[in-house]
This record gives sequence, C-alpha cells and structure tokens, in this order.
Amino acid sequence: MQRPTLRGRPRQAAALLAAVLTVTAFCAADAVAGSYPFGPRTRAVNDLGNQYVPFHAHLWDLLHGRADGGLLVNWQSGYGSSFLPDLGTYLSSPFALLVALFPRDEIDLAVYAVTVLKTACAGAAMAWLLLRLRPGRWWAAGLLGAAYALCGWSVADASYNPMWLDGLVALPLLCLVGEWVLAGRRRLLGVVVVALAWIANFYTAYMATLGAALVLLLRIWLLGLPRRRALTTAGRAAATVVLGVGLSAPLVTVIYLGTKHAYPGRVTHFAPVGAEDLLARLLPTTYGFGSPALFVGTTALLLALALPFHRAAPRRVRAGWPLLVAAVTLSMQWTPTHLAWHAFATPNGSPYRQAFVLCALLVIAAWHSLSYGVPDRRALGAAAALLALVAAVASGSGLVRSYAWPVLLAGAVCALG
Repeated sequence: MQRPTLRGRPRQAAALLAAVLTVTAFCAADAVAGSYPFGPRTRAVNDLGNQYVPFHAHLWDLLHGRADGGLLVNWQSGYGSSFLPDLGTYLSSPFALLVALFPRDEIDLAVYAVTVLKTACAGAAMAWLLLRLRPGRWWAAGLLGAAYALCGWSVADASYNPMWLDGLVALPLLCLVGEWVLAGRRRLLGVVVVALAWIANFYTAYMATLGAALVLLLRIWLLGLPRRRALTTAGRAAATVVLGVGLSAPLVTVIYLGTKHAYPGRVTHFAPVGAEDLLARLLPTTYGFGSPALFVGTTALLLALALPFHRAAPRRVRAGWPLLVAAVTLSMQWTPTHLAWHAFATPNGSPYRQAFVLCALLVIAAWHSLSYGVPDRRALGAAAALLALVAAVASGSGLVRSYAWPVLLAGAVCALG
C-alpha cells in the first residue's frame, strides 16, 4: 500500500510551509533585534506588560488552583474586580490555555509562544483557504500564507496585542466556512467555527465576519449563481453566523454588559490619515502609529496590482477582487464605515484595527493573479508602473525613511526578475 505524502496533499503541504516560514521569520527577526526571548530587549511594554501578561499570569493561577479569587472576582487586581469580562475579552482564546504548560515565572515566554503559534496558525489557515479558492502550486500558497501571517498589521500592531491575533486566524477560517456554505457541506462544523472565532476574541471576530461576508458575496457574484440559489446561499450563511454567534452569546453578553459598568475611557474622534501615509504603509520598513499597517510583501503587492491586467484571468475575477480591495480601502477612510468596522465605537489607540482584512484581500488577489499562471510582461509592467505611482505618492509621507527605497527596489527586482 502506498503511503500518502504531503506532495499528494497540497493543502496540508501549503499550510505546513506557511507555518514553518512564519515561525522561522518571526523568531529570526526577534533574534536579530535582540528581543526577548532571544536577547535583553523586553517585549513587555505598554498594554502587553501592564495588562496582558498579568492577565495570563492570573489565568495560570486559576488553572493550577492557586488564584486569589475565581472566574467571577479577581482579588489580585487592586481591591478586587470582576474577572469574567476580562476573561472573555483577553483570555477566552483556546490558545491561552497553553500558558498552563509553562512555569509560573515564565509567563512572558508563554505569551510569546502563544503569539508565535497564533501567527503560524493564521498563515496555515490562509494557505489552506487559497488552495480552496483556486487550484495552484502549493508552495506559492504557502508563501502567500506566510505573507498574510507576517503582514504589517500582524507584526506592528497585533504581536503586542495577542488577543487580536485570533482575528487574524479567524478570517481565513470564516472564509472557509463561506466556501462550505457555497458547496452545501459541513453545516455543523461551520457553526462551530463561527462560535469558536467569536469566543476566542469577539472584537476581531466581528471584523473578520464582516470581511468573510464581503468575500462570500463576491464569490457568489463571480460564480454567476442564479438569483434563487444566490439568495439561498446568503441565507444559509446568515443562519450559520447567527447560530455560531448565538452559541458564543453567554460569553459575549457578559462582556457587553461588563463594558456598561466600566469606567468611561477617553472619547476620541476618527480622523483619516492622508493618502500619502495610507499608501506609505504598503511599502516595507514604514511605521506610524495611527496609520494602517498594510504591508504584505513587495511580491504579493505586485501580484495583486497585476491582477486587473492579467489576460489569462476571467474578466469578473480581474474586476471583482481589485474592486473589493478598493472598496474596503475607502471604507477604512470614511467615518460611517470606519465606525461600522469597529462595532460603531471609535477605538482608543490604533484607529485601523480592521487593517488585517485588507491585508487578507491583497493576498487573495495576489493568489488569483498567480493561480491563472505567472502574469505576462504587459501585466507585470502595468503592476510595476502602479507600484512606482504608489511610491511616488508615498514619498511625500514622513513615515517613509531613506532606507525604505533600497529595500523596496530590491524586493521589486527579485519579484519581477
């Protein structure tokens, strides 16, 4: 009997490659930077050090029966505070339970390991999704899966807010649920996936659900389904989400009610960044707090830009995915849709917490461009021209440093060569 190998299982191979590349790149970057646990520079800054690591330490105490308090009250916090809303907001991810495997004095290491694992799972899930959307080379899907996992939002924002990484994992999984709905398969599993996503972190799961809904609607249009079947599919998807969110309601409701009793935070008003700053965050080595971290790699960006000009791809595909990318980009800049992305409450701190959805769409567009064959010179030339235009506009941004240009040029040469 011939044993199955990864070569005969492209989705598994792509997922494994994405996970391995993600872990390797993530840890190697921290080692080069001398960041914990590979060097003396601490990661426990701001909310990570002041909230998330202590929360995980209290979870460790709970799991080992050493906590001063329980699920309802945490007596180790000030003069005592309710703990269940904090549990649902920061610690309800299944990944968080892994802290119990580490020593009590290594909670920092536990949180780091959970962060790396979540990021790797996001890459694996995206690689699996790409091959579900379109057949193609498994190694290319693995590379693009890693590009998604290590996108600017993941590295610059979510790596220090580890509960947000559950949304990075949830988005490709929820898109897979949409594919199951289209095929009329795995209805129960789809409900379970939605429930787990919302339990893990309801905040980013909400954004991921919106993103997956947009992807499903585009997929329905691309497939050209008859009106009745399209409506039936949309109805099944809505029912799946309602049932999944309903299963998570006991926890999500507690969080919602808990926020009503929380001390009011600083009131902020959304102010969109300028076009030059927005486009600058598509480029490598750029950073600016308060701007959307959209970098997905120069190769992925070039492939996404080439899709509208890729003559081997169907016209609907060439139009649909770029239009969805453009629509989501504009929705990030308009106050009403900005509020819709953030559950109708402008967040304190980073105002572009939904940026991972746009990163996912760029990667999916890049995959569709590549899955129809390597774009020809005409398409790549047009993509290079668009990238040059992006760079020209972004050059007026203060977020671009001088070393960004040689890095961008090297990436473009490698991609086009």
